[in-house]
Amino acid sequence: MATVAQWIEGARLRTFPNAIAPVLAGSGAAAGVDEFDPLIALLALAVSVSLIIGVNFANDYSDGIRGTDDSRVGPFRLVGSRSARPGAVRNAAFACFGVAALAGIGVVALSGQWWMLAIGALCIAGAWFYTGGSKPYGYAGMGELAVFVFFGLIAVLGTMFVQAGTVSGFGIGAAVGVGALSCAVLVANNLRDIPSDRVTGKRTLAVMLGDRDTRTLYTALALVPFVITVLIGLRNSWALLGFLALPLLLIPLRAVVRGATGRYLVPAVRDTGFAMLAWGAITGLALAFG
Repeated sequence: MATVAQWIEGARLRTFPNAIAPVLAGSGAAAGVDEFDPLIALLALAVSVSLIIGVNFANDYSDGIRGTDDSRVGPFRLVGSRSARPGAVRNAAFACFGVAALAGIGVVALSGQWWMLAIGALCIAGAWFYTGGSKPYGYAGMGELAVFVFFGLIAVLGTMFVQAGTVSGFGIGAAVGVGALSCAVLVANNLRDIPSDRVTGKRTLAVMLGDRDTRTLYTALALVPFVITVLIGLRNSWALLGFLALPLLLIPLRAVVRGATGRYLVPAVRDTGFAMLAWGAITGLALAFG
């Protein structure tokens, strides 16, 4: 039976920036049009964090029962390590999805945007079928696109919309920037796992592109937010503070560009997430007060 510490490790706390950054950016964009609602923002954060814990447990379960995690380098896996029963991990994923659904209902009740329940249902389905089901889209090179849509566009713009009832050009820019960095986190993760994924038949985008092109993709995605910073900075000079997040990317960029592999890419995944959190927070503050 897994210990509490192992369950916490299985929740993969290092992925939390993927959930927190879009809510910060979206709330900042809402505040920028004088429509910030702290209660809705907190509930949106609960939705986002519950979803990412749920998707982490769902991936642990689905990859574990397929044997994909048997020889993978990286974070601790509950099922792959045989520390927890697959059914228990699956149930934990469903419990997290339930929490996300309840918080989401609170969001739409307060905002009056009841049609967004359909968006919430789509997000939960996307979280499960990433590696779950008979034909998981994460095994067909679609993971990065899903991350960009769910933890970039939907998370940022959805957070803004439920508070402000509208989206702005600045909000769209923030959504693209957060989505690009969220994709970069996944690309670095999948770059690390290319050897084991090839053996187990998991055809991620990294497996399809190959080592060299995956490194090029990571570099491009990591730089996209700073192009957005310049563009937003033309209208809001405070947004240029987003460049303060760039130093956090120097070490992971160097590791990827210089050909780091295996466990040497684990810090790159973590540090890219921290850079995303910093960029999302700074950009959100700039949109709110700039």
